[in-house]
Amino acid sequence: MGGVRKLAASFVVPGPRGVAVRDRLKHLTSQDERVLRAVGAHQGSLASRDLKARCADGLEHGADTWAARKRELTKESSSRIAGAITKATHDQWALARRCHAAHIQKLAAGIKTLRHRLSLPLGEKGTKRAAGGYRSKGEWFRKSRRLAALEDRHTAAVSDWQAGRVRVVRGSKRLLNTRHHLTQAQLTEAQWRERWEAERWFLAADGESGKRFGNETIRVTPDGEVSIKLPAPLAHLANAKHGRYVLASTVLFAHRGAEWADRITANRAVAYRIHLNVARGRWYLTASWQRPVVQTIPLETARARGMIGVDTNADHFAAYRLDQHGNPVGDPHRFPYDLSGTADHRDAQIRHALTRLINWAGRAGVAAIGIEDLDFTTEKTREKHGSRKRFRQLISGIPTGKLKARLVSMAAEHGLSIVVGRRALGHPVRDGVSPARTELRARGRTAPPPHDQSDRAGHRTAQAERGARGREGTRPPTTDRPPGGPAPSRKRKRGTSASKTVRDAPRTQQWAQDSLTHTG
Repeated sequence: MGGVRKLAASFVVPGPRGVAVRDRLKHLTSQDERVLRAVGAHQGSLASRDLKARCADGLEHGADTWAARKRELTKESSSRIAGAITKATHDQWALARRCHAAHIQKLAAGIKTLRHRLSLPLGEKGTKRAAGGYRSKGEWFRKSRRLAALEDRHTAAVSDWQAGRVRVVRGSKRLLNTRHHLTQAQLTEAQWRERWEAERWFLAADGESGKRFGNETIRVTPDGEVSIKLPAPLAHLANAKHGRYVLASTVLFAHRGAEWADRITANRAVAYRIHLNVARGRWYLTASWQRPVVQTIPLETARARGMIGVDTNADHFAAYRLDQHGNPVGDPHRFPYDLSGTADHRDAQIRHALTRLINWAGRAGVAAIGIEDLDFTTEKTREKHGSRKRFRQLISGIPTGKLKARLVSMAAEHGLSIVVGRRALGHPVRDGVSPARTELRARGRTAPPPHDQSDRAGHRTAQAERGARGREGTRPPTTDRPPGGPAPSRKRKRGTSASKTVRDAPRTQQWAQDSLTHTG
């Protein structure tokens, strides 16, 4: 259960591969909404049927079954719509398969922890890497029963995995369970039904390079006119040539509008999705496209001009500017955020903090931001910290995956590279230390020669390169020992050392928080 984890090498994160922008469909007529609802419901039923067929195929799926499903869908829609539905089905099935694998790993981790703790004597203390024994016989008995339950779940999950069975809910499992808790959700049955149907609609089309404006199914002209190619059973609702329906609303992408216009003018692929926000009663159009692969810069190049070391905490980012040798430059910065409230509020708080962090990095003139490779999967398990609910809630609230994805996307727009790892500058350090603290501790001297723990074998090496200016040299003598004579008996007085980490900074410290870093 214990042991030291291996540290993966630091790496520069590739830039974002895709772009998505959204605009509201305003001033839709009642006829427009009726057509959108009819098309979404019809294609949504086709998507549900296709997903059922794909799940039934399981591991026996192949090119022939895919082609057969697409031919069946083409009869009731079109070839392009059928292609978009089958592609979305495969993506959804693959996602469910990955989630199933993660569920099996989580069960296996819980079983391993339970077996370890049950094998220990009652009351035995744990270590930093492994939990200790249970406190009483009653707890030991309850955990032994839970072990049996987890083993049964693990056996069933492995059996489903080997058979290729997955469980998917179109419209989200959370919304489905909300049907049984309408009072807590403050919804009526009619309101829930409207949301459920809207989530199960399918109003999307993949882009096609070389086609007019990059999409034949949902077409948006440079003037913002939106038209939809209706499926065959709904062709009678068309108000334009070739079975198309033109909406009364026009769109104007305020964000990345010029980039979007360049793509559709050159007939490059752009995918579109139309969806309804039932709570607000608003329709939206989302445009997305892929970016060409950009070659990432080497790690040495990314840290040549220094970088920002960021330590992620439960309520703030702690950051220090580091030079190319990992030494801190200037004062630490603190970028707070509040992760309470709704998901939209938490996401806005993270974006706001990252915006201030990136703006400060731009003014500092660095080329990269180093973040720690956090993964609290093993720490969140109920079997390891079952009685420490507050600690589990604390680490569960720290943003990890979403933070990395959003930081990479936002930093790419400012020409900043992202270095992920526990050792952003590649210096050896014990496991569990974040990049900001890693690089700060690395500026200290290494261990003395092992044979007598003194400077007789030479001065302690410094982190800086041999040719760097101001690098640390040989230590001055600590005593006034005469040549060949005994050392004086007076004791050396050691001054109080300053804190080397952002987290250890005193509460009374005046954090360097520039007002220009705040955004509205």
